[in-house]
Amino acid sequence: MKSPIRPLVLGLITMGLVSSAIAQPARAECSQPVKIIVSYPPGSPDDVIARILAQKLSEAGGRFYVENLPGAGGMIGTATAAKALADGCTMVILNQNFVVQPAIGEKTAYEVPDSFTPVTLLIAAPETISVNPSVPATTIKELAALVKANPGKYNYASPGFGSSPHLASERLFKHTLGLDLVHVPFQGGPPAVTSTVAGHTQILHLTLPVVAPLVRDGKLRMLAIADKTRAPEFPDLPTLAQAGLPNHEVGFWNGILVPKGTPENIVELRHRQISQVMALPEVKNRLGELGYTTISGSRGQFVTHLEAELTKWKVIVRESHIKVE
Repeated sequence: MKSPIRPLVLGLITMGLVSSAIAQPARAECSQPVKIIVSYPPGSPDDVIARILAQKLSEAGGRFYVENLPGAGGMIGTATAAKALADGCTMVILNQNFVVQPAIGEKTAYEVPDSFTPVTLLIAAPETISVNPSVPATTIKELAALVKANPGKYNYASPGFGSSPHLASERLFKHTLGLDLVHVPFQGGPPAVTSTVAGHTQILHLTLPVVAPLVRDGKLRMLAIADKTRAPEFPDLPTLAQAGLPNHEVGFWNGILVPKGTPENIVELRHRQISQVMALPEVKNRLGELGYTTISGSRGQFVTHLEAELTKWKVIVRESHIKVE
């Protein structure tokens, strides 16, 4: 006699009333170590965050490692992640350049954000405006007056053409303040910082955690922070809004994404694993010491964040008058 159970189960699966996991169980974990792709060089903010995350995820019982695939403003590593198998064994850590590139018209080998499934935000940090100590200005107002009195004499460094600091600088300095400044692009943040510390370039628009140690050592002087509130570690540093320049808040952030098509149960697993690690006091303290604010939220909040960031950077691109040739 034929069992009535098999046709019943098959019928329910066809109707979607029984999870497809009954027909073909979805693997909840990888049979190999999970790779976190970093689209920037070792030592970059993305790399630092990814290595802290990989270490703590591994200590919690998983197997995670970091692979650096730098180049093309982060697009090489991002493209590699987009093409990876959607099996949960590959993640990628991305920053605001992920949405800046399509906003500026960069051609990418992936769709933003549709080639990925967002997992979670990790950290955020504001941008700052700093100068070499030889620059005779202690406020944004004094800097603007100095540059206007010396058109074309002063320059600012950025991590590269089309980077978020470049766009934010063009919008602030040229569109809003009408300053005649020379843009000097570099291949990444570290050489831009080195140049400004050495005095080859005078002005720097970069992330707080990167410049803070140099400010404490007297190698740079911060004039303002591009955030809605003052930085607790620099309570005397005004925001741009307090300096008379509202609506110029920009910041650095990191988030984890996986290739589109990754099974839902694995995406949820990764979100849960990462959220638990980011909530650890030692992780929050370590990132806080580096100048980052840890962010814990739902996957939906990350999706909303990406949409808002893409809209914001389209406005900044339009007002900065930057185009990719």
